[in-house]
Order: sequence, then structure tokens, then C-alpha cells
Amino acid sequence: MVPLFPALCCSGLCINMTVHIIFLYMFYVLHRHSRARKYEAEVQMCRLEVSAVDFSDYHPLKAITVTDSKARRGGRKGSTSSSSSSSSSVVLDPLSSMLDGSDPLSLFAAVSQTPALPHSISLGRKRREKEEEVGSDFEPWSSKRGEILSRFTTTEKLSINLFMGSDKSKASSPSSAVSEKVRTRLEELDDLEEGSQRELLNLSQQDYVNRIEELNQSLKEAWGSDQKVKALKIVIQCSKLLSDTSVIQFYPSKFVLITDILDTFGGLVYDRIWSMCADPHPLPESFSADDVNDTAKETCLNWFFKIASIRELVPRLYVEAALLKCNRFLTKSGIQETLQRLTAMIRGIGDPLVAVYARAYLCRVGMEVAPHLKDSLNKNFFDLLATFRQIHGESVQNQLAQQRVEIPIYLTLYSPAIHWILQCVAYRAPEVLLTEMMDRCKKLGNNALLLNSVMWAFRAEFVAMRATDFIGMIKDCDEAGFPKHLLFASLGRSLSCADPPESERLSILNDAWKVITKVRSPRDYINCAEIWVEFTCRHFTKREVNTILADIIKHMTPDRAFEDAYPQLQSVIKKILPHFHDFSVLFSMEKFLPFLDMFQKDSVRVEVCKSIMEVFIKHQQEATRDPVILNALLHICKTMHDSVNALTLDDEKRSLSLLINGFIRMVSFGRDFEQQLSFCVEARATFCNLEPVIIHLIHTVNQLAMETRCVMKGNHSRKTAAFVRACAAYSFITIPSLTSIFNRLNLYLLSGEVALANQCLSQADAFLKAAVSLLPEVPRTISIEGKQRSSEPFLLDFINNFLSTLLVVPDHPEQGVLYLVRGLLNMVQDYTWEDNSDAKIRVYISALPLLAAMSQESYLYTIPKVDSNETLYGGDPKFIAEINKLCETLIGQVLDHLKGLGRDEGVRRQGSLAFSLFGCLLAHGDLRNNKLNQLAVNLWNLSHKHGFCDTRTSVRTLEYIKHQAQLADLSHLSDMTARLSLQSRT
Repeated sequence: MVPLFPALCCSGLCINMTVHIIFLYMFYVLHRHSRARKYEAEVQMCRLEVSAVDFSDYHPLKAITVTDSKARRGGRKGSTSSSSSSSSSVVLDPLSSMLDGSDPLSLFAAVSQTPALPHSISLGRKRREKEEEVGSDFEPWSSKRGEILSRFTTTEKLSINLFMGSDKSKASSPSSAVSEKVRTRLEELDDLEEGSQRELLNLSQQDYVNRIEELNQSLKEAWGSDQKVKALKIVIQCSKLLSDTSVIQFYPSKFVLITDILDTFGGLVYDRIWSMCADPHPLPESFSADDVNDTAKETCLNWFFKIASIRELVPRLYVEAALLKCNRFLTKSGIQETLQRLTAMIRGIGDPLVAVYARAYLCRVGMEVAPHLKDSLNKNFFDLLATFRQIHGESVQNQLAQQRVEIPIYLTLYSPAIHWILQCVAYRAPEVLLTEMMDRCKKLGNNALLLNSVMWAFRAEFVAMRATDFIGMIKDCDEAGFPKHLLFASLGRSLSCADPPESERLSILNDAWKVITKVRSPRDYINCAEIWVEFTCRHFTKREVNTILADIIKHMTPDRAFEDAYPQLQSVIKKILPHFHDFSVLFSMEKFLPFLDMFQKDSVRVEVCKSIMEVFIKHQQEATRDPVILNALLHICKTMHDSVNALTLDDEKRSLSLLINGFIRMVSFGRDFEQQLSFCVEARATFCNLEPVIIHLIHTVNQLAMETRCVMKGNHSRKTAAFVRACAAYSFITIPSLTSIFNRLNLYLLSGEVALANQCLSQADAFLKAAVSLLPEVPRTISIEGKQRSSEPFLLDFINNFLSTLLVVPDHPEQGVLYLVRGLLNMVQDYTWEDNSDAKIRVYISALPLLAAMSQESYLYTIPKVDSNETLYGGDPKFIAEINKLCETLIGQVLDHLKGLGRDEGVRRQGSLAFSLFGCLLAHGDLRNNKLNQLAVNLWNLSHKHGFCDTRTSVRTLEYIKHQAQLADLSHLSDMTARLSLQSRT
């Protein structure tokens, strides 16, 4: 390249620019005498100072206290008053400042020292709060709602009664008299009873749900428009639907939908009365009836009087139960008395299914309002036991025959209600209550439905301690009404959470599995077997687990029944994995891999493989070479890899790649490096569609090459070199298969550095030349997380890394001096950069420190056993001359670019580049020369000419120069500092 310096000496340049260029010419002449660097001395000078610490009064967690002394202002001139200082301690600990200077334990201690309440009041309040609160250990109704709606469905047609509104239901005008308003509302209630409604027939289940939702919305709209009576009519009408069991299989879902409306209505009424008590002050949360004003009490009574006028039992019961909480506004004992009365009223409901759900709703609102009133809960349960005989009565049997519903299916309709009632009864109940419940079950002939709910409701620890007794009761149950495998499933749920006595565990498993294995329905079988897998894994060895897996395969393989049970089969895998962290034991089970073969749906199979790999990566502590583990996990990882196609999302690819890379990371053959390389070759062929895995394999092979160099020495040097060349060949062949060009560039550079570190100069040369030849292919934009971004920052970062490597790369004897540096710079010059970009010039400026470092007698860093250019040329004047020529060419390009920026609107960019070149001179130029010193000053002035240079950076740079000027061999910088001024944009 011909220097472009003469082109800059043209007319039209300002005086400052002309002077600037003249002194740059002097820089060309003097650059061959670059400042000699003493790297070791510079490193020593940059080290932190060591200060002695008195450890007798030192602790790293001790608060830092700063004493701030502020001198008070003195009096007028001539005053004899002396200035005094005030000292204040400021705690600078950010954690302490968040707590106003106190730590959490100090705050706790401060709270404990506050005046205590009288003992009796304190205990009474704590006891009351404990009783009246329902903790997080109580499963709320909302968690059961979705399960009930999805479980109890129907394909039969449904019917619903809809309220037909009339003009009477509209809100009265403000001018109406009070008596007329009351009379109108009473007529509206009578209008409801007299048949102002119509029946919608032949509704599908979804249509029915939509109609109920419409009614719920109508309720809110009526309330919002002050049509309270209309809202009450809607609630009464919906409550009547709970008397209808014409489609009995849908009744639990109907109960959920209707009680949602009742809950909405109860909340609206309560909030309305609460708001009436806000004048003049709002009620406290723990208010009593004495705190309620007369207007609110009268309104509350009015609502209860309206409810009392409802003729039918079921709607009257439900609506009053929905307003149970409103009794707090009337009397202290209102809730307790109402619960007792409503519990007795339910005895008048003839249909046992309707009655049990009415009890469930009463228990639900009772637990929300007054959970400490256990008597009403117990009475509801005992009344439930008394009605069990009705289930086998003639009326129920006729109804089931008419609807063609079998008794086992009918009994399952009771489960949600009985489960809920028993959950309320058993909540924080003593263990003795379970004994009482078991005795009552025995008196009822071990009713299977009741026994199932008891095992569901009580604490798992209580059930586990009596597991053998429960098994005996299950054996005595009549299987015609409620299948025994469902009872064993309920028992298994408890045993998966709590441990039975150790001496009984084997007999419990045998008794349960004798029943489970006889279940003919694959669906019923897997639902029960899946539960008992947890118990088996917790308390037994791989032998018992393998037996259960074999039994599951036996039941689920015929007629491909496993296709309908993927969720349960996945659950089996997820329950086995946490108990077998030793994968050699897991894969030694004969039936484990055949069990995995049942997952033949691609998406499910991949999810199972992912769950296995997640557990392996999490719990595998040491690298393995076990062929059983490697073959099994290779098969699993290949299954994940083969699921990738053109439609696979990038997030899914990243997730799979992380799991596969985690497996590869845990494979180690010790010092058998050839076997390790063979594994990487096999993995490359197996996982070729996942680029992150291929990148990880290349990194693994490079690391393997470095480990080989450290381990194999002496007599094995030839073998080591051959192996390293094989690793280099692996990388050289694999890198072109990558789609990301920056991944290819970085891996070429990394592999070249590894080859260089292993004295494989020809391989290193090939990698570096491949990287240089790839630069023209870098696109101007790349996609990052779905967005197009400029590639220049990434390209500059790579080139800077590449330049730092070139310092230790020796020149090829057949390629000429600095052939790699020249090749890189030629590629940079020919590359198509973005418009108005300074990237190419910044590369040129970055290359100057490299050339300055190459001109030193001793390089900053070298590679052991690799002769760099400092050794090859030994400071030869011809080599230095070549460096100087290259520097002149680069600086000429920089000056040409600065000239163009001075004539255009690029003064900001001009200042930034000038400052970068100034920093390069400051670090690497010999500024003892006056002309070069003046050049640096001119660059400084040019960078600050238009005021775009960062002031903070400039100030810190000046401080650094002043600090350096204090050193003996850099004292010449002091004169230059005096000529460097800070300018601001005007």
C-alpha cells in the first residue's frame, strides 16, 4: 500500500489542521523509536498498596462509621469566639439503612420490649385469632372447583328456568312514597312465585354453563342499577335449580356453577351493609354488633325477612346460607344460632344427593365465617351418616333405573361433597377423631364411600399409622357399590406423603398390589398403580420397582392401552427419578427402558427424555464412563435431538441443547484421550442438527487438546503431537458446518490459539488464515433474539481479539514479514462497512498498539516453546522498518478519514477518533521528542475543538498524565500537561 500522506497537504485546511498534519509527519519519522516498555516495572507500579490492619478491632461485618466534623462559621472579623466542631456518626451500611440503622434481630427485640397487654386479654385474643383463622394448610374450595367441572360432565340435554323481567322490577322513582315502594317490592316477590319465568329445554352442557354465566352477569347488573329485588329473584331462581336431579351425573358441576352466583350475591349484600356502617367512621375488622348503626341493622333484617318469605325449602336454605356472614351485623351469637338452625333444616330435604351438597355448602360458608364453630360441622357429618340408608332406598333406585345410572357411578357423585365436609371436620382435629370416624364406619358396615372420604380428609400421618387397620376395613367392604381399587388408591395417596410402621410396609404393598393387579380396566389400573409407585420407590429397592414396572407393561401393552394413559405413565417416571440418583442402578433395571418404549407419541417421549436428563444433570456429581449409562443416555439424547425439525422454536432448541451439553460435560474417559475423542466424533454425528451442541463439542475437543499437553509429556511427545493434530483436524472439519458466522470466527481463533499452545504451528496458521478469509462474508446485520442488529460491534470485538493473538504468532518463513497482520488489514480495507461508519479507522488505530508491541525487544506475553517474532528477528532493523512502514500507512488512512470528517458534519466523530489516536500516542509513543509531544497536544486540541469530548474522561486523563509525570523516566509529560486545556462547546 502507498502512503496517502501527500494527499493531506492540500489547500483549504485550517491552520490547526495543517500544523496537526505537519507534526504527524514527524511522527512517521520518529515512530521507529517507539517508547521502550518495561512491562514488569509497570505491573509492579499498578499493584495496590498494602496497608496494615489491626485485627484486634476489625471484623468484616462490623458497621462502617464515618465521623463528619463540620466547623461552625465564626463571627465577624475580629471576633474572639473560637470555632467549634460538631461530630456526627453516619452508618453507611446499605442493609442497615434499609432498616433505619437497625438489624432485624434488634427490631424484634425492640418489639418484644413494648408494653405487654394483660395476660388474660392477650391469651384470649391469641386463642380467638388462632381459632378464627384458616391457615394455608387448608385446601380452599377454589382449588376443587375446576376438577369438579371437568370430571362431572354429561352429553344429555339440560333445562333451565329463566326469569322474565317486567316493568315492576325496575327501580322506583325518587318521588315514590316509602309505603308504595315497599308494596311494589312485595308484589315483585309475589310475581316471582306466580310464574313470571320460562323454561329453556334441550340445552347442551356448554349452553347451560353460558346461561348460568349470563344469570351471574345479570345479577351484577341488576345490583349495580339498584334493582335489589330483581337480583334477589335471580338468586332464588338459580337456587331452585339445585332441587332438580333430572340429569344426575351433572349435579356436582351444577352445584359449583350455582354456588358461584350465591357467593356473588352474599358478597354484594355484605359489602352494601358494611358501607352503611362507614358513617361517621368505618367499622374495624373485628367489629361487634354493638358497633353497627340502626340503619344498617334494619337493612340487614329486611334482607332476612325477604328470605324468610321464600316458600320452597331449598332456595330459602341456600340464600340464607349465602348471607350467613351478615349475621355479624345483628347479634353476637347470630352466626352460631343460624348454623344450628340451617343444619336442622337440611334434614327436611328428601333427596340424599341434594341434601349432602346442601350440607357441603353450609360447611363451606361456615368455615369461611366461623371456622372455630366445630359443632355445626360435626352435626352435619353425623346427619350425613344417618342418611346413607336412603341411598339404597326405593326412590333412589327408581331414579337411577330411570336415568340408567349404575350405583358405582352414582356413589362417585357424592365424593366432592363428602370430601369437603370431612375436610372441614378433620381440619386441625386431634388424632382421636380419626379413631371415632373409623368406628362409625365399621358400624355402618364399612361403607366404602365414607371410608374413602375419611382417608382423603384426615392427615396423612394419622392414616399411615393405621394403614393395616384400613386395609382390613377395605377387605370387608362390599365391592359392588364402590370398587376396592379406588379405596387402595386413596390409601396410597396418604402413604406417599407419610410413612407407615417399617414392619408393616411389605405386607401393605403385597395386600394392595394383590387387588390392583386384578383390575381389568387399563384406565382404572394405571390410575391406581401410578399412586403406589411413590410408596414403592421410597421404601423398597430396585427389585420391587422393577416388578411394578413389569406389571404395568403387562397391563398397558395389550391393545396399545398406553396411548390413553400418557399422563399417568409420565407420573410414574417422575416418581421414580427422584429416588434413583445413581443412574447405573436405574438403567440396570431390566424393565426401565422397555417402559420408556411405551411413550410412542413424539411430544410426550421428548418430555419424558427431558425429565430424565434434568435429573441426571442435577444429581450426577462425578463424570462417568459407565457404558450402561452412556449408551442409555445417548439413546435418550438422540431421541430429543431427532424431534427437532424446521418448525421447532429456538427456545426449544436451546433447552434441548443445554440438556445434551450437560450430558456431554459429564462424560470422561480419564486419560484415555483417544476414547474421549471418539466419543466426540460419535456425538457430532448424532447431534448434528443442534448448533449449540456442535459448538460445545468443539470447545470440549480444544480443552481435551490442552489437557493432553499437560498430562502426556516426555516419551509421549510424538503421541501427544499426533493427538493434538487429530483434535485440530476435528475442529477444522467441524467449524464450517456452523451457520453463525461469528461462531465460526471465534472458534477458528480459539482453535488456532490451542494449536499454537501445543506447538502445532502449521495447524494454527491454517486456523488463523481461515478466520481472515472468512471476514468478507460477515453480513452488515445479524439477527439477535429475532431482531436485526448491526454486526459492526461484534466484528470489532473479534478483530481486537485477533490482533492480541497475532503478537505471539511467528511469521511463516515462506509468507513474508507480518503476513497475517497485512492480510487482516487488507480484508478490513476491502470490507464493505456501513455508511458514515468509523469502524475501519478504529481497527487501524487498534493495530498501532500491536505494531508498537512488536517493535519491543521483549514481548508482553509469549507462549512456552513457541518462538515469536522477537526471537525470530531479534530486533532486526529491517523488521522494525517494515513495522514503521505499516504504521505510516495506517496513520495515513486515519488522517485521510479525519480530513473528510473535518469538512463534513462529522465533527463529533472527528473528536472521538482524534482522542483515540491521542491515547495511542500517550501509551506507546516516545513523547520526550518535542515535535511528537506537540503532535499529542494538537490531537488533544482537535478532539476538544468542538466541545464534544466527554469532560469526565478528559479530566481523568489529565489526572493520569499528571500522575505519570511524577515518575523519573516520564517527567517530560509535565510540560505537555501545562499545554493541555479543557474546552467546552459554546
